[in-house]
Amino acid sequence: MELAFLHQSTAQRRDRILNGPISQTLLFLAAPTLMLGIVQALMPLMDGLFINNIAGTLVASSVTFSEPVINMAMALAQGLSVAAMAIIGQLNGRGSFDESKRTSTQIVVMGSILGCLSAPLLVVAAAIISARINQQISHNVFLYLSLYALVLPFSFLESIYNGLKNANGKPEAPFIRMVLMLALKILFNFVFIYALRLGIVGCVLSSLAANILITVWMFWELFVKKGPDRLELRGFRFDMMAVRQLFQVGAPAMLNTFILNLGFFLINTEVEKYGPVVLNGQGIANNITQVAFILPGAFSSAVTTMVSMNIGAENPGKAKKSLVGGAVLSAITAAIVIAVIVPLSSHLTILFTRRADVLEIANRALHIYTYSVIGFGVTITIQGAFIGLGKTRVPLVLGVLRIWFLRYLFILATEKYLKYYAVFWGNLFSNYTASFIAIFLISRTRWESAIRQKEPKSS
Repeated sequence: MELAFLHQSTAQRRDRILNGPISQTLLFLAAPTLMLGIVQALMPLMDGLFINNIAGTLVASSVTFSEPVINMAMALAQGLSVAAMAIIGQLNGRGSFDESKRTSTQIVVMGSILGCLSAPLLVVAAAIISARINQQISHNVFLYLSLYALVLPFSFLESIYNGLKNANGKPEAPFIRMVLMLALKILFNFVFIYALRLGIVGCVLSSLAANILITVWMFWELFVKKGPDRLELRGFRFDMMAVRQLFQVGAPAMLNTFILNLGFFLINTEVEKYGPVVLNGQGIANNITQVAFILPGAFSSAVTTMVSMNIGAENPGKAKKSLVGGAVLSAITAAIVIAVIVPLSSHLTILFTRRADVLEIANRALHIYTYSVIGFGVTITIQGAFIGLGKTRVPLVLGVLRIWFLRYLFILATEKYLKYYAVFWGNLFSNYTASFIAIFLISRTRWESAIRQKEPKSS
């Protein structure tokens, strides 16, 4: 089997993206991301299987409740990752590879510092949040969030690594990293959750051990491994122009991630008041539908890469066609996922628990969640195009509309009649409505870069 593409330089990938057929290039870029999506979905799935079957309902509910809080803490990393995809992708499209590597180093160093600074904030958040929630899960939530602060700096670097590699047209690199992460997580879950029976502490120790090993591997690949894309730390100093540009492009994405996950957190508080059983049922449905949401969303990063490079090369026509192709492929993938998951739903949920009350909620939630993936896939793919154009404020607006105005307000308005099922139907309503709004916005957009390019420095 020919695997020469794994050793291509950024320049070679640029040539393929700019000059290759759109559909083939989209599939070439999306295939590793699709596989990455499967592996990403397997991680919470495997965690959920270990936690539900061994640690129990209360621990599983605590982890489900805590996830949006951790994702809020990750907002800075997500913003830098998005900025990397937009800025570095356009620099590569222009052929400014030296400037691309310098900017990449700036992002990695900034991400390392911000990850360390964010960790104590998560401990503070743990104390505040745990004091205001259901007493059955409050202690476990505090333990999980405060201990997860140790994992946060490593997670920052992993998110930024994904953005850098996608910007270079190498989506197979995040896939390889995630496969290694999955293998390590399963190993350490077995050790800390199953063998040592450490419960909620074991969940965090498993993540910490896996993340430390993966970060060592990433550092070797970025800064030690010989090749044309190797980054240099020698003589590093902050370039304030690059820092300003990164935050100008990344700030909307940071705010978007934070606001979205704040919305998810508030939605969880609506579910949490019905008790751990309902929260656990929702969590099981979420674990399974990670596959349904990640797979159609995988085309978003491929579209970002193709749009950013083609806009950088002043080829807006091909950039626009890349979006159309990506959106169609995303919708087809979502339809296939629905056809597979819905008939198997009851067979999947029973793998997590035998409790009839939890299974009843999980099965109904899973059906409703799964049908919403077509709207989600189209929305997230169009957001990828806006990121490629450097117009990162638009995904922020779409995110606020989708989670706060279309979903959270829907839940508040219908909860009196639908109870906790308002959360599940709100997901369906918000994803499809957001997709129609996204289509309207992209149809009115000028296909030109919103990023002010600086002149590349001489080597």
